[in-house]
Amino acid sequence: MIMVYSSSSVLAESRFGSNLFFLKRQMLWFLVGSLNGYVMYKIDLKKLSAYSVPLLFLTLIFLAMVFLLPARNGLHRWLFIGPFSVQPSEIFKLAVIMYLAFSLSQKKRDITQWRQFLYPYGPFIALGLILIILEPGLGSAITISLTVLIIFFLAGVRLFHLVAFILPMCSLAAFMVFVLGYKSARVYDYLASIKSPLLGSYQVKQAVLTLGAGGWFGAGLGDGRQKLFFLPYPHTDFIFASIGEEVGFVGLMIILILFYAIIWRGIKIARYQPDRFGYLLAMGVTVSIFVSVFVNICVVTALLPTTGIPLPLISYGGTSLIISICSIAILLNLSKRKRMVVR
Repeated sequence: MIMVYSSSSVLAESRFGSNLFFLKRQMLWFLVGSLNGYVMYKIDLKKLSAYSVPLLFLTLIFLAMVFLLPARNGLHRWLFIGPFSVQPSEIFKLAVIMYLAFSLSQKKRDITQWRQFLYPYGPFIALGLILIILEPGLGSAITISLTVLIIFFLAGVRLFHLVAFILPMCSLAAFMVFVLGYKSARVYDYLASIKSPLLGSYQVKQAVLTLGAGGWFGAGLGDGRQKLFFLPYPHTDFIFASIGEEVGFVGLMIILILFYAIIWRGIKIARYQPDRFGYLLAMGVTVSIFVSVFVNICVVTALLPTTGIPLPLISYGGTSLIISICSIAILLNLSKRKRMVVR
């Protein structure tokens, strides 16, 4: 919350006349997320996951509905509820994890067989990913795809089947970038940034400069200068750079250690689940958090092209924050179950 306010106050004042605009909205989303998280902590997840198919269908409807609304900044990513917006792709990510955990844990399915692997998982997931790509949201589609692939791998799907699942998605992404020109400038900027970060896009250059300006201990909370209309999206996609400028390398390492603790704890919770469902759900949630953190930080440090992926639990954004809190609540819920090493 502190960094959301610090990185967004100047932008909020200039655009909305109140430096507390983004902070107030984030606090409201945090309250909503906490209430939802409490429900996820208390509920029987196995019973809830039995409704994962209707939930998945509902999120697919939401993903389709965004195309019925006017585009925002050329993108169809949000459903608007009064003054607030909801990003269905974030909900789809958690719905897919619950759906796969429940479906793949059913003993009657032999997922080593091609037909059992392709149906019913393939059509539902592919449709959701295609809708997200058409928004366009290639970055979200890639992170969800990586999460899904890792869950499949952990569930015992054959490597050949995984490759067959990956190739069409990679071909579609390459077609969009190099033939249709979607985000091609970002890819070419990224290729230039490999030689030197300062040869990359404006966003990448400013992010690298912002990180470097922080030094070891940072300029101090509220004293960062790059947020003064130099660094794009200082409170959302590039908040990691904003944090680095104000708290320095040491502060960033503390944040990375905290993320590492969450991921390590998630893996440990998964390992001691009494059944396959709990194992796959815990690993799915943990992998999702890891992939989002990894991609966001790699973008900020010019190791990947810009993707628009927020930093879980930290970036400004209502849907992302709520889903992140619910993900942590799911892990806490699973940690209450009887501990037994999964074999």
